[in-house]
Amino acid sequence: MNKIILLLTILAFSLKATSQEIKWLSLNKALELQKENPKKIMMDVYTNWCGPCKLLDKETFQNQDVATYVNEHYYAVKFNGEGNETVNYKEDSYGNPNYDETKANKRNSSHEFANFMGINAYPTIAFLDEQGNFVLPLKGFYKPQQLEFYLKMLLDDKHIQFTSQEKFNEYKKAFIPKFKS
Repeated sequence: MNKIILLLTILAFSLKATSQEIKWLSLNKALELQKENPKKIMMDVYTNWCGPCKLLDKETFQNQDVATYVNEHYYAVKFNGEGNETVNYKEDSYGNPNYDETKANKRNSSHEFANFMGINAYPTIAFLDEQGNFVLPLKGFYKPQQLEFYLKMLLDDKHIQFTSQEKFNEYKKAFIPKFKS
């Protein structure tokens, strides 16, 4: 019996060790890295109190296909939309002057950078191009295959080709997801 428990414990740890995790950065670090090696940025804008944010972390960002793809093609950024981190973006500095430490895990004041980006819902996955320019926000929870569509479309700049909603819908209908759920 003890051997079975030991074997199951070793197996569980080895599976955990082989799982892929997204390599999260601060926005400041990702923007710095872009100067030497231009890549798009995928930014998870979350809050500490947000239930769907935690679900996105657990169900989507811990998916091996998502993690592998994001690590290979994007700089992945975690940004607390109500946190107190200072963000240096395009010659300006953004903070959260009304941040209340006693509300760190509750609703807090919005970060100036979240306001600048027009982000007022959580979670939001914001995409920036290789020059750090804002491309688009995805508001709400996305399953791995739903996020895959946007990750691949934006990486290849397919969104630039869409001249109408009809063209976007055609592309989306033809898209065949490869990520496992």
